Parts: sequence; C-alpha cells; structure tokens
Amino acid sequence: MSAQMPPVVDEQSWRDALAELRVREKAATRELDAIAAQRRRLPMVEMPDYTLIGPDGPISLADVFDGRSQLIVYNHMWNNGAEFQCGGCTTFTAQFTRLDFLANYDARFVIVTNGPIEEALAYKARVGNQMEWYSSSESSFGADVDAAPGEGFAVNVFLRDGDTVYRTWHTNGRGTEQLSHTFALIDALPYGRREEWQDSPDGWPRTPTYSGWLDSQEIARLYGE
Repeated sequence: MSAQMPPVVDEQSWRDALAELRVREKAATRELDAIAAQRRRLPMVEMPDYTLIGPDGPISLADVFDGRSQLIVYNHMWNNGAEFQCGGCTTFTAQFTRLDFLANYDARFVIVTNGPIEEALAYKARVGNQMEWYSSSESSFGADVDAAPGEGFAVNVFLRDGDTVYRTWHTNGRGTEQLSHTFALIDALPYGRREEWQDSPDGWPRTPTYSGWLDSQEIARLYGE
C-alpha cells in the first residue's frame, strides 16, 4: 500500500497555503537572527592552558587555532579500541568537506576526541573524514567542556587573544542541528525525516528514530580508504 500524499489543489490555493507558511518561516528566520545576536553578546570564561595531541605531537589549545582568533570544536564521542565509533558523530562530521571559507572569518573548525591520537587518525582515514583531528586523551579538556570520556558529544566555540583562550558557546544534543545541512535538506521534503516522534499527518511514512541515518560502516564504505 502506497503512503498517503498531500492533497492536490489548484495553483492559487497552493500559493495561498505557501504564503501562510512563509509568515512562520520568516518569523523563525528573524528569531534565529535574534538568537545569534544574543549569542554574540554572551560573556565568556577563560580556559586553562591545555595541551592536546595533534598529528605532529603535543600542541597547545591556543596553537590549534592555527593563527586565527576563533575556533569551533566538535567533541566526537569515542570508545577506545572500537573499530567503528559513534554513527551519529561519524555521519554528522562527514558532511564537512569544504571548510576553507572559515579562514575569511578568522575561524577554524576541528574535531577533538578523548581517544588516543593514533586511533583517531586511523579512524579518520577509515571513514574518509576531511576535518582536522586532535586528541584530549592526556588532559581534562573533554571533561571540562562537557564532553567527558564515556559521555556524549558537544560543540564548543572559543575565542583567542594572544595565548589566552576563552570559551564562548556550547551546545549538544539537537542543538548541533543548526550546524548541519543534512537536516535542513531532509526537513524540506514532503515526508520530512519520517521519524516516529515527528508531527506528521496520518498515513505519512514513519520509521524508527535514527533508522534513516548512515552508520559508521556505511560512511567508511562510501568515503573511506
């Protein structure tokens, strides 16, 4: 049996319904602008002088900025020794393949994981990830930015003034969706994400939550070595 479909109407009725929706879309855009404005006015907290581990060995958190003043960090979930790591983190970060534009905004976007750097770099190659990876396995950095070993993922943003680094913003859970183009594209589809928790008309396709996401093995098959 085929899935339910939206009602078919004449073009003017469709345009009228679209215009009604557009009012809410524009309101949401203005609210997102206001949220971003409030984010720019957040206070910040000074960070200790952390040492992370990069591809070339120990590196200070300030040097991870690579000369820029702003840094976005995706704190990737990690299980030491696992062949494949968190599917959500792997899928989320796989979408970021062109980040050079951030240089025009004096910014950089990297991955930091609590796992050993050798395992992290091997995993990066295995799944074909294009971002720069660092390890916080020899410091308390992960725990101090709300992404401790054995806990969840997070996004953290930092500002550098010389060798001093400040933490300016943090989010986790669905808060990271605003950084993703995948959800925006899927949400524009008539059936949306099709996940069972979403508010959809009766008869719309429904699947278990996360079931449409690519898993780590599939990311590796598509993009990895």
